[in-house]
Amino acid sequence: MKTYVITGATSGIGEELVKHFAKENKVFAGYRNKDKLSKLQSISENITPFYIDYTNPETIQDAVNFIKEQTQKIDTLINAAGCVVAGAMENIPISEIRRQFDVNTFGSLELSQGLFPILENGRIINISSMSSFGIFPFVAPYCASKNALDILFNLLSIENKRNIKVISVKPGVIATPLWSKSIKENSDTIDKCVDYKREAKYLRINAINNEKRGLSPEKVVNKIIEIDEMKNPKPSYCVGFDAVAAAVASKLPKFLLNKIINYKVSKIR
Repeated sequence: MKTYVITGATSGIGEELVKHFAKENKVFAGYRNKDKLSKLQSISENITPFYIDYTNPETIQDAVNFIKEQTQKIDTLINAAGCVVAGAMENIPISEIRRQFDVNTFGSLELSQGLFPILENGRIINISSMSSFGIFPFVAPYCASKNALDILFNLLSIENKRNIKVISVKPGVIATPLWSKSIKENSDTIDKCVDYKREAKYLRINAINNEKRGLSPEKVVNKIIEIDEMKNPKPSYCVGFDAVAAAVASKLPKFLLNKIINYKVSKIR
């Protein structure tokens, strides 16, 4: 029996990972929505839920203390919690951009730092995104937060003396509730895009389509399971054709890449 810590445990990829690993392992499952606690507890007796809200640093330290009291060893930490801040950069409040980094970057880093002493010889798997390649307009904070996540943790993997492996999993668009949830959470910012009404409409329509037509969470989960079983995993994996295409496109000269992106944006307008 191995020991896992999984955040974002009540929806999407996080929930599917908890269901899989809890069959034969001890799983500490991080949740923020208290209404979903009973559902989380009903999955398996092997699950130990813990509350964590990345916008509230006190809950991160509380989570670290709680986990350390319950176990002396973690085999794998999977940072799956995340959110999307969307809109035109000139209209997005700085407070929302800070929230984006708190949830997608700093929260995962702070939790990982706190658990480092009991992660020795283990691994950290981060659910990043193809957006980390930074080529998707109107979700700039999301792109930047995932890119920062990748850079910080990649260098952490090089620096650390505890033999902790760090792996970034970059899925393409996934069919999860994240998209409809992001539209709801960003409604004020999107509605204030006075000069970007067509783009705002596109964001809403695209989010709905992503939730219906995106990559199934099972494919990403299966890849993570495969990575967790590898003796020497690579530092980064793209999952899905669109993620591979984004990786290739990001290697183009910036002026050429910007022309391509501007052309796509012009089609929206």
